[in-house]
Amino acid sequence: MLPSSASNVPPGNPLQLTSFDPATGEAVGSVPVTPVDAIPRLVHQSREAQRGWGALTHAERADVLRPAAARLKAEARRLGELASREMGKPLPEAIGEANYCADGFAGELDEIVAALADTVREDARVRSILRYAPLGVCAAIAPWNFPILMPHQSVLPALVAGNAVLLKPSEETTLVACEYAKILNEFLPTGVLTPVFGDGTQGRALVLADVDLIVFTGSRETGKRILADAGPGLKRVILELGGKDPLVVLDDADLDAAAAFAVRNSFRNAGQVCVSTERIYVDAAIREEFLRKMAERTRALKQGNPRDEGVNVGPMVSARQKAKVVAQIDAAVAAGATLIAGGEPREGNFVAPTILADVTHAMDVMREETFGPVACVQAFRTVDEALRLANDTPFGLGAAVFGRDLARAEDVAARIHAGMVGINQGCGGADGCPWVGAKESGYGFHSGPEGHRQFAQVRVLSRAK
Repeated sequence: MLPSSASNVPPGNPLQLTSFDPATGEAVGSVPVTPVDAIPRLVHQSREAQRGWGALTHAERADVLRPAAARLKAEARRLGELASREMGKPLPEAIGEANYCADGFAGELDEIVAALADTVREDARVRSILRYAPLGVCAAIAPWNFPILMPHQSVLPALVAGNAVLLKPSEETTLVACEYAKILNEFLPTGVLTPVFGDGTQGRALVLADVDLIVFTGSRETGKRILADAGPGLKRVILELGGKDPLVVLDDADLDAAAAFAVRNSFRNAGQVCVSTERIYVDAAIREEFLRKMAERTRALKQGNPRDEGVNVGPMVSARQKAKVVAQIDAAVAAGATLIAGGEPREGNFVAPTILADVTHAMDVMREETFGPVACVQAFRTVDEALRLANDTPFGLGAAVFGRDLARAEDVAARIHAGMVGINQGCGGADGCPWVGAKESGYGFHSGPEGHRQFAQVRVLSRAK
């Protein structure tokens, strides 16, 4: 079934964008490509629709969206199955992603409304109100690795803030993202949320169009191009970019817990996660034991068709992504890295969960984002050396530190140059924390009250007492 929003494309357009199941190569479905010359018209329609939508209060807009939570919950299994077929995520994880969005929908709306509420500031002379007004039209360009959650985290705060949204999902996962938009459009006024289908050509056309806010999740290289294109108009930009996340395992770490985390966080979603653990720095005194424990857990993983029972690791999203990952592995081994697990050729788009030891920062696999099921382990002899290695990167999204001495582990975590650092856990924070990258992994941020406010224009209204 094609998304109803396919009607955005003028009749007679011959170009089709087809999604393929990366596990089997079978076609999942197609949508018509949005012609580039149609995008200015769609942006104009969005701007017209935004006038009425923006005139509502934040609470009124949230109330319009509330019924979508039940619809999303009712469709969670179907959306999960579609996401699994489009990008290769294990079925329970894909269904879980849809349920996560549905279960948190109402609470997210409440958090956004509270974050955007008027704030009063006053002194002896002046009373001021900080008001969060709509920016106007938002272009949301979403990735393929979390094809429901990533659009959700951009679209929802943009809409509640009073913006109209043009959503361009990845060309790899158009179907599920557009089914998500279709559910919201059952309740939204016409033109407030408009899907756009295509690849980077359509994405760049959106960036260059008459939009006020660009929200992008994807590669560092594309993020830099978006900044350059947005610069002449000084458009607001929120970028969540790539990562090369380090894990530092101190000599007093719980090795079972550290190894279990390393395997889970390196190979979840076939390593196609922005905060995957890609670089692991282990105290030299515990290196061998850590590698043994990690290898045992890695070999116990089941890889295969993501809809099969018990599969932990699916395929790469595409042959192009597989080729990139395999090239990094092969180059590292040729340069002296040791294969501890994985590395063997697999048919189709599959890459075996791979552990590399004896790696160095001279290798691409330790410098460039892999975005595949590859974990690289390097020994260190002092904490200062571990920190130097962990910080030797232009990336700074997430990180983790494992150690039983919490004061020591927290000190190490505080000296890692990343936006989010977990201590004996992943980098995700408590409810209400933003999702934020440092250095070249982020430009602006989203989620939590501070993140929600970036989807609005602050206006300061002041009067004398």
